[in-house]
Amino acid sequence: MSESSLSVANAAPRGTARGMDVRPLARGAAVTLSAAGVVALAFASLPLEKAIVAAFAGAVMVVLAAIDIERGIIPNRIVLPAAGIVLVGQIALFPDRAGEWLLAALLAAIVFMIPQLLGRAWMGMGDAKLALLLGATLGWGVVGAVLIAFVCVFPVSLGLLIYDGRAASKRTVPFGPFLSLGGLIVLFGPHLAGLPTG
Repeated sequence: MSESSLSVANAAPRGTARGMDVRPLARGAAVTLSAAGVVALAFASLPLEKAIVAAFAGAVMVVLAAIDIERGIIPNRIVLPAAGIVLVGQIALFPDRAGEWLLAALLAAIVFMIPQLLGRAWMGMGDAKLALLLGATLGWGVVGAVLIAFVCVFPVSLGLLIYDGRAASKRTVPFGPFLSLGGLIVLFGPHLAGLPTG
């Protein structure tokens, strides 16, 4: 066996190191770094009480977006406890806005549940549960987060339609990452831009 054939035989497949697939590790590291960045941003840009809730909620949004991209689901075991923790934290830290946190969370979830109740499959129940988390985190700011999500998903959907034609109608675009992006923009955008917030 020549040296060149030996090196080829022992070469690891693309994306692997000695036969071990490193891509999941790389994705996990990217998600961890992104979540850590959101936590750091929260404590660097927000008052302490707001930063505590924003750091937790923002990190959860990053994780849920990554899971939705990879697996096409928003796990109940993450999103529901997170929404409960955020809601309790918001009410404990800002009791004067308790009604806003509760109503925004419930109404956002209900609005996203309507397509499912009407038998439409273009919006999943996971999105409704993520909307619950966004409402608990942002209060009435959830409206802006949802609008940003739809604005961001539109060019992606249009691009798929142009690229795949009729086949695009059978594909689904995970909406969770766009909802999370909208939530993060509403959560941190005004503070980073120096705008007055409520």
